[in-house]
Amino acid sequence: MKRTFHNNTIAFFSVAFVATLFFSSCGQQIPPTGGPRDTIPPKLVLALPNQGALNFKGDKVILTFDEYINLDNPFEKLVYSPTPKKNPLVEGKLKNVTIKIKDTLEENTTYSIDFTNSLRDINENNPLRDFTYTFSTGSYIDSGFLFGKVFIAETGKVDSTLIAMLQQNFDDSALAKEKPRYYTKLKGDGSFAFKFIKPGKYNLFALKDADGGKTYNQTSEMIAFLDSPVTVGVDTAMRLYAFEETHTEIVKPKATAAKPDLKKGDQKKSEDKRLKFNNNLEGAKQDILSPFILITENVIKEFDTAKIRLTDKDFNRIGNYSLQQDTSGKQFIIDLKWPENTEYKLIIEKDFATDSLNNKYIKTDTLSFITKRTTEYGSLDIKIDHIDTASHPIIMLKKENKIFLQQKIVEKRYRVKLFKPGDYQIEILYDLNNNGKWDTGNFWEKRQPEHNIPSKQLIQIKANWDNEVKVDLSTIK
Repeated sequence: MKRTFHNNTIAFFSVAFVATLFFSSCGQQIPPTGGPRDTIPPKLVLALPNQGALNFKGDKVILTFDEYINLDNPFEKLVYSPTPKKNPLVEGKLKNVTIKIKDTLEENTTYSIDFTNSLRDINENNPLRDFTYTFSTGSYIDSGFLFGKVFIAETGKVDSTLIAMLQQNFDDSALAKEKPRYYTKLKGDGSFAFKFIKPGKYNLFALKDADGGKTYNQTSEMIAFLDSPVTVGVDTAMRLYAFEETHTEIVKPKATAAKPDLKKGDQKKSEDKRLKFNNNLEGAKQDILSPFILITENVIKEFDTAKIRLTDKDFNRIGNYSLQQDTSGKQFIIDLKWPENTEYKLIIEKDFATDSLNNKYIKTDTLSFITKRTTEYGSLDIKIDHIDTASHPIIMLKKENKIFLQQKIVEKRYRVKLFKPGDYQIEILYDLNNNGKWDTGNFWEKRQPEHNIPSKQLIQIKANWDNEVKVDLSTIK
């Protein structure tokens, strides 16, 4: 019996040992999971003809990459130089990009195809950036280049949807009738770069090409131009300011929707004909530097000023304020030289106003509020250096695109006793015609727009604090 038990035990452990080896061996066949994400973009491994080929006579190019690629929207994203009459047919399949040339190629001309960010690997979508394929029908590759940046003249900001263009025909009408010799897209920071172009003189433009024709045929299209031609091979970096000659307001037709099947509660809500007002108080406090504003959703068509009045805390009528409706018809503005830390009541009586949908103010109401203290504001001391009075500079302090200070600069120092706390952007408007506002340009009259330039300087105004700001105009141009 003992021997049998011993043999069975040996057999059991032998089977277990073999099983362990088997499953351990099987486990080793599973590849490890995880690992770092692939961030490497596709790499060009073969080009037929070669990158930078000379004396090109063919009509097809094949580019081969080291991994499977995705060619995203080549019709929109690829940039061809010089501008062709017929765009090539470009297709991406597996690891190859095939370019079939549909245009007649010019002799002794350098051609380039900028893929922008259209080429990506198919697995991780990594873009191949700044990839340009170049060839020449002559014996050399043109080495001309031109860099620059485009700003929106009215705001000083950039718009990467514009294109930069080089035109060889110097007639003004060519901009409206002919495609440019070269064009390129702006990057996110508003910069552009022309490379592999023929040295010589060109007119340089930037255009927000609304219809895709690469011509300036609508005054509502944003355009930028220089006063004189550039010389590629001599000039290297340029700056342009884009503007709209006219602003065209597009009115969209209102869609007519079927009336929904309302439940009783919803129907009662939809039949609510009460006129309601909002206001611009900040936590029941009135800004002593601004008017009090009542705001409604629809245009007010009728109102009775005898049914609204401003009083002190004891309901004594205040007489030295003005009440007027704004141009939109949706606001009532109460203007008063507000004293600090003072309580007021605004009494709005029943039937004060009726809006364009015949909603009526149906109940007399009283709104109580108090004005802010002067300690809730800061003082502002602005010191300005390098003033060029001939350019008529105006300094503006803005927050959320709203102007809180606008001052024509003729002195080196300005003080503001009370200023609302917050973070502000400094902007300088060079008001060349000295009319106190920004003016657009006109290409046909060769009139440049005025430049409104934001400073990189962001200032913080603190409450109950003497805030000093130094502005060097030589750095804001």
